[in-house]
Amino acid sequence: MNRLLLVLFALFAPSLPAQQIVRGFTSSSTPRQLALERKLRTIPEPGRIRKYMKRMADEPHHAGSAGSKAVAHYALGLLREWGLDAKIETFETLLPYPTTQLVEMTAPVLYRANLREPVLTEDKDSADANQLPAFNAYSASGDVTAPLVYVNFGIAEDYEQLRRMGIDVKGKIVLARYGKGWRGTKPRLAQERGAVGCIIYSDPKEDGFYQGDVYPAGRFRPPGGVQRGSVMDMPLHVGDPLTPGWASVAGARRLAREDARTIMKIPVIPLSSRDAAHLMRQLGGPVAPEGWRGAMSVTYHVGPGPATVHLKLDFDWAIRPIHNVIATIKGSVYPDQWVIYGNHHDAWVNGASDPVSGASALLESARALAEMRKTGWQPKRTIKLALWDGEEFGLIGSTEWVEKHRVSLAAKAVAYINSDSTGKGLLSADGSPFLDSFFSQVLREIPSPAGRGTLFESARGTARDDHFHLGSLGAGSDYVPFLDHAGISSLNLGFGGEASGIYHSTYDSIEWYKRFSDGDFTYSRTLSALTATMLTRLADADLLPFEFKRLAHAVGTYADELARLPGGGKLDLQELRAELSRLASAAKAYEIEYQAALARGARGSPETLGPLNQAIFQTERALTLESGLPGRPWYKHQIYAPGVHTGYSAKTLPAVREAAEAGQWMEANRQAREVARVLRELGARLVSLTRQLRTL
Repeated sequence: MNRLLLVLFALFAPSLPAQQIVRGFTSSSTPRQLALERKLRTIPEPGRIRKYMKRMADEPHHAGSAGSKAVAHYALGLLREWGLDAKIETFETLLPYPTTQLVEMTAPVLYRANLREPVLTEDKDSADANQLPAFNAYSASGDVTAPLVYVNFGIAEDYEQLRRMGIDVKGKIVLARYGKGWRGTKPRLAQERGAVGCIIYSDPKEDGFYQGDVYPAGRFRPPGGVQRGSVMDMPLHVGDPLTPGWASVAGARRLAREDARTIMKIPVIPLSSRDAAHLMRQLGGPVAPEGWRGAMSVTYHVGPGPATVHLKLDFDWAIRPIHNVIATIKGSVYPDQWVIYGNHHDAWVNGASDPVSGASALLESARALAEMRKTGWQPKRTIKLALWDGEEFGLIGSTEWVEKHRVSLAAKAVAYINSDSTGKGLLSADGSPFLDSFFSQVLREIPSPAGRGTLFESARGTARDDHFHLGSLGAGSDYVPFLDHAGISSLNLGFGGEASGIYHSTYDSIEWYKRFSDGDFTYSRTLSALTATMLTRLADADLLPFEFKRLAHAVGTYADELARLPGGGKLDLQELRAELSRLASAAKAYEIEYQAALARGARGSPETLGPLNQAIFQTERALTLESGLPGRPWYKHQIYAPGVHTGYSAKTLPAVREAAEAGQWMEANRQAREVARVLRELGARLVSLTRQLRTL
């Protein structure tokens, strides 16, 4: 094929029918790959996924407990039974359990909060032994008595509203409702303003009867239900609070607890709406603004007082073991290139939805891959499957593993795929723009569990172009250490969208999941088929299917958003935009040569293609700086990070954006130059890759 025809093929190939082109594969290897994938997708069975869930979610299995260890060994036994090379990696981490919990109103009336979720006769698991009580992990120990102030969602704009109302929370205990932000930012913002304690409750407007019938009649949180959860200051770093940046293995150096930046300085506890309503009824002061009013049967006053609350909390502050389960399918051609898929296995209580639904789908993906090996297939690249422990406390198991293996991961990790809880509803997917085209094409191969068309057709929604767009990754699950710390291209996906109210409660049980989520496990089976397909496609690609034009476009969009911020005219984005223009040109040139190389058959020995593919997957590393983000060096990615004040949701161009939002224009412009620097490095790598592709 002459040069002109190759270029024309490269330009127009993306518009051809998906079944004729598989990104990353030559015309000769595509039919074999598609046949393998079709066979692979026939293997996952809903009945097996149900069986895994019944075993793993039958008893409480919080991190550090005997139950969590038993779940890890159950998964280990299955993986080995299927013929996979599997092991457990153990870390020793700070996992405090509560020893004292007291919330009582001392004035103007006496009331002691129950702090226990009611047992339901309709759900046997609500009475299981060995449940941890409802608490917020990494709250401070403390014994305080103070007037109460209602702070709505407890986010920054709520405190600004309180300031305008002349209400100060200094020396007070704040009452915040869940929602509108990461739970850990609520006590941090409170302690920064001088509050001495924080109570977070589930208001039925967002999380209860206002949304629909409550459990057991419906899917939503009953009045006595409580949302547990970590309040670790995750925007600073995740993982063990005492070993930030290094692995918490036996004998590791540890910070003193008072020096750990991610542990709260004030006591924090979650409450049910039933308990919170008793406190709210005794609040005086102005009536809360309309947008602050929830759905409890009480007038919402702000305070302060006359409700006065005594909050007494203590924890054992123990170091406990966690158990990651790692299975490896060694690559036949490129054993030192790793494609990784993970889901956590620890839960706050039984955790049928979070995380056992996703963990069960991962196990079935593992079994499917093991069955394919029996037919003679062996992936070209190594596939690693991981069940992480300690996720609920703050992404502990995955982070410690990444910190332990960071040098190896920097050289070997192709991509990381993550799932967490999954259920019934639309597919949700966020990830690195480099994987956008790859993921969009895979969706075209997977039948929708709703029975109509493919996942691409059902997931695309109202997108105008012929493409599924990955959302931006923020925080909240085990992809964070891979993307934000180690610079590994990542994806996070699962089915859902149908709201529920049992999150992090004792009612996240098999009974609830069977009645109100993916009870026949058809969506779980689809997730298993989808992830197995992605793993094999990444593992067997002739040229890894990374694509770079969408990153350039996305960063251009983020820069436009910055310019529209109040005062955005003070931003100097000239250098950043110049590098973006060069990057877009480099990405276009790369794409032409990439498609042309595949059209020529990607000729080259493993000794040639191996280093080339390694350079392709290491492009995400170019978007990191070892110095990290200002004030939080653990976060090294310069394009995406969880926001300091938003937690779960992503901040794009975080160092620039947060400085600009704070009105620190000199710092914002300095950080814009740092972003230009990483874009320049990425562009240089693409130019080098383009030259290498021409030699194939």
